[in-house]
Amino acid sequence: MADGPVMLVTGARKGIGRHLVEHYLARGYRVVGCSREPSDLAATGYLHQSLDIADEPAVRKLFATVRKTFGQLDVLVNNAGIASMNHALLTPSSSVDKILRTNVTGAFVATREAARLMQARRFGRIVNLASVATPLKLEGEAIYAASKAAVVSLTQILARELASFGITVNAVGPTPVRTDLLRGVPEDKLRALVARQAIARLGEMRDIVNVVDFFIRPESDFVTGQVLYLGGVS
Repeated sequence: MADGPVMLVTGARKGIGRHLVEHYLARGYRVVGCSREPSDLAATGYLHQSLDIADEPAVRKLFATVRKTFGQLDVLVNNAGIASMNHALLTPSSSVDKILRTNVTGAFVATREAARLMQARRFGRIVNLASVATPLKLEGEAIYAASKAAVVSLTQILARELASFGITVNAVGPTPVRTDLLRGVPEDKLRALVARQAIARLGEMRDIVNVVDFFIRPESDFVTGQVLYLGGVS
């Protein structure tokens, strides 16, 4: 454990982030997680930091802690994200600002700081969380889908900017998974969404982990700038 690879997962307190933390701890990674609220996970090899991923000074402090504690960072998973499922006419600008700051600014700043740490060792794997809300053009999720479209653009452009440092940048776009983001979504709306997929079922944690596993393998050094949507969505 003392010399295992180091991974940072944003939005790590619950849902997909929590599952990723537990999965990679079990595989011998040293994992740093962050979220706005404290985590109740106490495990060997795990360090949790409470912060808002949209708070740039706090993010810089987070990466300074990673550097001081571990001296390296091998993998960053930009999982932190929020949504506001409302018709555009009912969406206040405060919701727009909050979603864009968390989903876009947060991912960008974390990626920038991670790359600064990774470049010294000429190795790094960055995985962003996109969403099928973007290619499916989901009604009621205009700003969330737009924020994830921006994440896709960041993935593709930063992949080119960081390639010379041995850093890959890819994204996985899950279909709906039963997490807090789906709380309050009517079952009939979920069924209609799933019906638009080639594989008509809700996503599972294992589906996401499978793609992340592939993207972060040392052998995946020739795979970058890719966005893999699950469920047959394209």
